[in-house]
Amino acid sequence: MTTGPVIVWFRQDLRLADNPALAAAARSGRPVIPLYVLEENPAFRPLGGAARWWLDKSLRALSADLAARGGRLILRRGDAARIVETLAAETGASGVYWNRLYDPAAIERDGDLKAALKSVGVEAASGSAALLNEPWTVKTGTGGDYKVFTPYWRAALGQVGLVEPEPAPGALPPPAAHPDSDTLDDWALHPHGPDWSGGFAAWTPGEAGAWSALRRFLDGGLADYPEGRDRPAEPATSRLSPHLHWGEIGPRQIWRALADHGADGVAAEKFRSELGWREFNHHVLYHRPTLPTDAFKPAFDAFPWRADPAALAAWSRGRTGYPIVDAGMRELWVTGWMHNRVRMIVASFLTKHLLLDWRAGEAWFWDTLVDADIAQNAANWQWVAGCGADAAPYFRIFNPVLQGEKFDADGRYVRRWAPELARLPDRFLHRPWEAPAAVLAAAGVELGRTYPRPIVDHAAARRRALEAFERIRTGADE
Repeated sequence: MTTGPVIVWFRQDLRLADNPALAAAARSGRPVIPLYVLEENPAFRPLGGAARWWLDKSLRALSADLAARGGRLILRRGDAARIVETLAAETGASGVYWNRLYDPAAIERDGDLKAALKSVGVEAASGSAALLNEPWTVKTGTGGDYKVFTPYWRAALGQVGLVEPEPAPGALPPPAAHPDSDTLDDWALHPHGPDWSGGFAAWTPGEAGAWSALRRFLDGGLADYPEGRDRPAEPATSRLSPHLHWGEIGPRQIWRALADHGADGVAAEKFRSELGWREFNHHVLYHRPTLPTDAFKPAFDAFPWRADPAALAAWSRGRTGYPIVDAGMRELWVTGWMHNRVRMIVASFLTKHLLLDWRAGEAWFWDTLVDADIAQNAANWQWVAGCGADAAPYFRIFNPVLQGEKFDADGRYVRRWAPELARLPDRFLHRPWEAPAAVLAAAGVELGRTYPRPIVDHAAARRRALEAFERIRTGADE
């Protein structure tokens, strides 16, 4: 066995524990060179602003964790495949290890890179760090892929088995000389001119932050999860989505932590099923690589989406005149995250009330979410729009007033994110246009000035959406 160093190429697996690539490198006994490449190949979608903020903090945490075990994180930017090949030649590396990604561009690049490295005698191996089951291993009875969640999850659960995540390696032998490296300050991932990230301070990116979030959820939110997860003012969701996306914690670790915590019953089953949806969305993307750009149901290619830049801008800025929609869009802008129930409401409003293409909403979320993920973002937008796998029917149109009154009955969520409405009584908080003039004046609300009037009437918008759907109904129902 050669004694040349092993490169561990980190991507969306920014953790030390339960990291198959890092564990294999540590077991080899050879010097370890941890590497992260900021991809600048035009075949890959550039990171959004919120994701760049998170990546900056997560890489700083990873760098410190590696240093505590004798490692040094090497940073380079550019075409990742070319950089990996170059670094392997520079260092006389005997192997390059990484953990798999599942978007089509990464699959193609990684396959080509593996072949190129092997052709020059460099071992190339990939592991599974992001999912409970690989997307190609869960098959229907006829050997095909699943298009409906429930049978998929039933089959996937049967393959999970006993989960035993590996611990972090104790030490990482360094190479004789460390390769040249960029610094994170060089990359300027943190926003500047202006720095709009003040509201992101509640997040703690990194492996330790992920575990803190999980423990907080297990000790607090899990018990009320089935009902509490729909109330945006309550701290009943795990808020693990960005940690999972960046791989600061993995689903195997969460699965095992639930078992170790003694979590069973309805709440734990519901939470596990949400992990299941994450798995399902990766399964769909793997088998439908055009999912981020093309409707899963081809009939929707003929859907009469509108072009309305003013309406899109009002939605993006939280100025639609519907309080629960506006609160959600403002929470997103300030914190880089939005409550799951509200994500469905705002997505339904964009695609059905405004008849704007789901891809416009997906693009906005890609730029503003700290948990922007190619599989989850595309699949979930298509689910709400009615054109995705196992999607909500297009004729299911959320009424934003009733949704607000049901899930934010006391108005705490709206009052936090739309404070100009805070003094309205609960009765009118989610429908301020119905409030008498005296009530509006007493609350300091002037519709059209301090808070916008609705940009569309719900009943009229619903009729328009259903009429549009009728044009493609036969194909969309298949």
